[in-house]
Amino acid sequence: DSHEAQARFDLATAQEIAAASDLEVRQQALQSLIGKDPGPLAAPRPGVQISPPAPNRLTDWLSAAETQSLNVQIQQTLAEIASREVDKQRAGHYPTVDLVANQGQAKAFAAGGLVDNDFRNIGVQVNIPLFQGGLTSSRQREAAANRSAALSGLEAARRNASLATRQYYVGVNNGLAQINALKAALTSSQSALESNKLGYEVGVRINIDVLNAENQVYVTRRDLAKATFETLMAQLRLKAAVGSLSEDDLGQINALLEAPRSE
Repeated sequence: DSHEAQARFDLATAQEIAAASDLEVRQQALQSLIGKDPGPLAAPRPGVQISPPAPNRLTDWLSAAETQSLNVQIQQTLAEIASREVDKQRAGHYPTVDLVANQGQAKAFAAGGLVDNDFRNIGVQVNIPLFQGGLTSSRQREAAANRSAALSGLEAARRNASLATRQYYVGVNNGLAQINALKAALTSSQSALESNKLGYEVGVRINIDVLNAENQVYVTRRDLAKATFETLMAQLRLKAAVGSLSEDDLGQINALLEAPRSE
């Protein structure tokens, strides 16, 4: 029993070192992102309640993603520009009508001396393009190809937005179910720990039984914290996927966190 307990302690120590190293790397990445030392990070408040997505229907989120997603809006604009470029290049085959006017003064020497001539002209000029070596047709085909590429990019953006929205919507709902299950598991694990401690005191349990029960409590606490953070992040990513993430949403998440403890 003593050797087994020592082995588990050594394993836990190694895992703690690895976790501390990973935490330091992530803190450095966060510092590079925000440009300052992040300091201690806040944890969720005890007993925090996370609300389900509103509206709680996947079809509503998918519909919003296909029209309001930032990437979809960008690709929509690019597709409109490409379509107008096709119309512009097609117009190179059309006749053009220009209104032409000019005014001037000319002086000339004649038999009677210097003669001044003032003139004003106004007219309509019609240009009919016949053949330009295929330049206009080539530009039109290029514009049409660019429009097809832009439309393909738009469709891809819509599919990606729908996929991300579906993924994060399911992640939020599954995360909420997982949180509830882990809360119940934590209560059961704590009861099991107390029972094993009592059994150890009366001689029907050994110390390894107590260590196993205590390990289960801490593993459940870790999984519950991880599920809570992942669900909160899924909520933010869901709103980002449909282009509705705002500062108010971040404020609502911050309200669920307790003040960070100084290290």
